Amino acid sequence: MLATEDIEYIKKHLAEWLVEQSLGKPPVVYEIELRERMVRVEEALKNQGEELKAQRETMHMIMQQMDKRFDLMQQETNKRFEQIDKRFEQVDKRFEQIDKRLELMQQDTNKRFEQVHQEILQLHRDMRQLTMWAMGIFLSVAGLTVAVFRML
Repeated sequence: MLATEDIEYIKKHLAEWLVEQSLGKPPVVYEIELRERMVRVEEALKNQGEELKAQRETMHMIMQQMDKRFDLMQQETNKRFEQIDKRFEQVDKRFEQIDKRLELMQQDTNKRFEQVHQEILQLHRDMRQLTMWAMGIFLSVAGLTVAVFRML
């Protein structure tokens, strides 16, 4: 068992000991540790912030590069469409030329048919005229023959 003096000593110093062990007032070593931890946590947060900022900048650069690529692709696509449009224009011009040539050929063919038609009509007239002359000669010879036979 404890002596009265010892109990008195414990009662007198117990409050001090509890305060020293209390988390509300940590000992100096523990306080320094906590401060170091807080500094490390702050530094880690700062580093993470810087890393996030660097990642944002990297993403921004990547997005800009993608935008440039899309712009280049768009320009290339536009150039190709312009080339296709030019080719279609050339094809249209060729078709127009072919249409003109066909019209000229049609006109030439019509002229030739008209000439052939006129020649056929002329042949028909000539044949009529020859037929009339042949008929006239035949009737004249027949009339003379009949007249000569009547006279004899």
